[in-house]
Amino acid sequence: MAVNAFIFPGQGSQVVGMGRDFAASFAPAREVFEEVDEVLKQKLSKLMFEGPADELTLTENAQPALMAVSLAVLRVLQVEGGVSLKEKIALAAGHSLGEYSALAAVDAFSIADTARLLKLRGQAMQKAVAPGLGAMAALLGVELDMAREICAEAEEGPNGRETVSCANDNGGGQVVISGHKAAVERAIEIAKGKGVKRAMLLPVSAPFHCALMAPAADAMAEAFANTPPHGPIVPIIANVTAAKVTEPAEIRDLLVQQVTATVRWRESVEEMVKLGVTNFYEIGSGKVLSGLVKRIAPDAAATPVGSPADIEAVLKVL
Repeated sequence: MAVNAFIFPGQGSQVVGMGRDFAASFAPAREVFEEVDEVLKQKLSKLMFEGPADELTLTENAQPALMAVSLAVLRVLQVEGGVSLKEKIALAAGHSLGEYSALAAVDAFSIADTARLLKLRGQAMQKAVAPGLGAMAALLGVELDMAREICAEAEEGPNGRETVSCANDNGGGQVVISGHKAAVERAIEIAKGKGVKRAMLLPVSAPFHCALMAPAADAMAEAFANTPPHGPIVPIIANVTAAKVTEPAEIRDLLVQQVTATVRWRESVEEMVKLGVTNFYEIGSGKVLSGLVKRIAPDAAATPVGSPADIEAVLKVL
């Protein structure tokens, strides 16, 4: 018997035009976009549908925009397709900001609160480190232990110790590192010297998921004091622990830690498989997570649900 999990994409999956077909085809999707526009007091949906790309890519826009698309797709599955998450899925998870989409999906936060939290998160992450000071890089063909060794070596610089650590363990030999730009650049050279297949800087605006993000973690702790999560109707697998979580207080603490901690995506997928998941459905823009799932758990099925045509196909099997 199939056991399903819904997974939600993170930053990098944004693309101009995302959600437009859903808004044109489904009233429940339009309602989600209108609600997010209203609560943020900006025409985020227009930015998503029409661009420009550089404005959509800004962290404070990309994060709530990706959540809005995921929740619009989900709302269509629920309203048009009669899909009950409680009955149809065993677990939910999301990659970085996608964890917020997952929590909104399972009723731990309202869509309005999630949009506000993600706008704040994006602004706080952007402000935490001055432009040009931080960087992120992808190491391909490396396992987590070796990536950690590379980071430890790269932290020692000519002017003293600098920060660089593993931001995302994405699986399939892909680890993303984050920290001070000079330390990240040293790590790239060390990685090449150790025979790592590819090591390259990423075009990002800030060094996410490392100790330099501590001011943003503080901002989120403050935000959750005013907007605490509720108990989810379906358990989620947390980025920080790669383990099941249902307690609101623990969810809140883990979301604060998540700002500076490694996103343990490989272990999260492995844990879901261990808990019996056979089918992963990526809800929202793109198919990055579906690709990662196929590399981490080749025996599991991974299906992107990001277009009206995908909805039809998924409703036949759910």
